Amino acid sequence: MGVHVYTEENTSPVSPSRLFKALIGDSETLVPKLFPQLVKSISVVQGDGGVGTIRLITFQQWVSSKNVKTRIDALDVEKFAYKYTLLEGDLLYEAQLQCA
Repeated sequence: MGVHVYTEENTSPVSPSRLFKALIGDSETLVPKLFPQLVKSISVVQGDGGVGTIRLITFQQWVSSKNVKTRIDALDVEKFAYKYTLLEGDLLYEAQLQCA
């Protein structure tokens, strides 16, 4: 098992609070609409959307990874910070193979 850290910083005409709310807070409804060619659905398996929430992300048929489960580990709306753990799924298996 390994730890992978991914940090991304982007410029957008949309305010940070609105973008964070859309991509993190409302991801179950908006991400499949924004990226229908990639994401089939996102559903909450356990939790209320806050820290500890487990989500199942299902990808479209032609994507090599069929689905992944993630857990929200940290959520800071004021700083627009979000941390999660990939719990299970094809991407986790592929990442383990690449690290070995």
